[in-house]
Amino acid sequence: MAKYIAQIIVLGAQVVGRAFARALKQEIAASQQAAKRAGGGPEGAKRAAANASTGLTLEEAMQILNIEKLDPENVKKNYEHLFTANDKAKGGSFYLQSKIVRAKERIDVELKNKEPKPESPPKDTS
Repeated sequence: MAKYIAQIIVLGAQVVGRAFARALKQEIAASQQAAKRAGGGPEGAKRAAANASTGLTLEEAMQILNIEKLDPENVKKNYEHLFTANDKAKGGSFYLQSKIVRAKERIDVELKNKEPKPESPPKDTS
């Protein structure tokens, strides 16, 4: 009897181990794909920080607000429409409204990062 219990435990451990290894491989592949899409380097680091702070990727945010290009006017128009359409007072969903707000925040971060940075005047070394 103990022999069968030991075999069941060993088989179960093997199944769980294989599933864990497969999940780990998938996660590594997804992480590498995300790094390629982000562009790597300092630009990729900025994008990863923005993803972490808002909890959304840029692609998800664009899908939520139903936009194809990062056009500030289109973002604002879609945001206002979706936000008011999901107002709790009108029978909307607070959850969807919060997703819309987070999507706009994520896109705003991306738009801010794309703005050309003003160059600082050259330092006088004399």
